[in-house]
Amino acid sequence: MIFKVYDVTPYLDEHPGGDDVVLAATGKDATDDFEDAGHSKSAKELMQNFYIGELDTSAPIIPELEIASKKETANYSRNLIDLTKQYWAVPVAIVGISVVAGFIYLRKK
Repeated sequence: MIFKVYDVTPYLDEHPGGDDVVLAATGKDATDDFEDAGHSKSAKELMQNFYIGELDTSAPIIPELEIASKKETANYSRNLIDLTKQYWAVPVAIVGISVVAGFIYLRKK
């Protein structure tokens, strides 16, 4: 089912029946409430200024999530471990060079 959606927030202070009436109808289909109140033709025309779009309630609310299998998770973990083993030498080399450079610098003083 498709509903028209209105944002009447800017009109709350101006609503002749008060903002409580409007706030009581928020978040739901307020068509019957609007029609039962006996709004004039000008009120119905004024509503068009607040129209923001449509809501299709037949569409799923939450998209289906893909759940990773244990095999995929194991592959990810294995790949991460392999990368860690493969690239550990670069940070160790940088630290080693820094230590040697520090010793050389301190010896010259």
